[in-house]
Amino acid sequence: MTSLPTLSRDELERYARHIVLRDIGGPGQQKLKAARVLVIGAGGLGTPLLQYLAAAGVGTIGIVDDDSVSLSNLQRQIIHGTPDVGRPKTESASESITRINPHVTVEAHATRITDENAAALIRAYDVIADGSDNFDTRYLVSDTCFYEGKPLVTAALGAMDATLTTLRPHEKGADGQPNPTYRCLFPERPPAGMVPACAEAGVLGALAGMVGSMMALEVIRALVGFGEPLVGKLLMMDAHAMRFETITYDRDPENPLNGETANR
Repeated sequence: MTSLPTLSRDELERYARHIVLRDIGGPGQQKLKAARVLVIGAGGLGTPLLQYLAAAGVGTIGIVDDDSVSLSNLQRQIIHGTPDVGRPKTESASESITRINPHVTVEAHATRITDENAAALIRAYDVIADGSDNFDTRYLVSDTCFYEGKPLVTAALGAMDATLTTLRPHEKGADGQPNPTYRCLFPERPPAGMVPACAEAGVLGALAGMVGSMMALEVIRALVGFGEPLVGKLLMMDAHAMRFETITYDRDPENPLNGETANR
């Protein structure tokens, strides 16, 4: 068994409020320090997620994003500031993370995740968090996480609503059956144009911050091992009514990844 890294005097003070938590403690904080987390997208969901993972002491954080900061991003992508407009998001986010916590190592991947690089990127990390804004990327990431055996925390943000779930379809649940995949929840991509883009529909900035923070909580729970993760559960949020609802979903035996007819 690989030994966990020790915490320096500075880290013991920095993470003191975690260390006194019974569900985290010193060993849990050491697990966070040893962990490698890949965040896909340094945008509305990814930026608060990155900030809280850094503050929590996740030892290595990878960032995948090929975009640059624009002025219209700043209403919700709070890891970036006005002087960062025009800079690569990975560069701006990396500097902010180092400012938040110099004990965190940042691995910036200034690229779009594609069929060609997805496996290599995902294979190098312990937990993946997808804050992308399109279905093509979500399906690519979730499928690749299944084949690479990596837990995935994935969220989607609408104008005034959002969803969040955790996927571990490479593992079995308490019933001995494989956990559901993303394709069990959403078997097919919606037709082009059915879901309006953020630039068309708008998005509530504070909602992005809330959901990104909840993604960080799911990642931390996956790394430390406390509580009950959102596996087989979809958390739905409605900012109009400040209403939260959780629905359960099961494995679809016809899904192409771990269904009854899947190629294993």
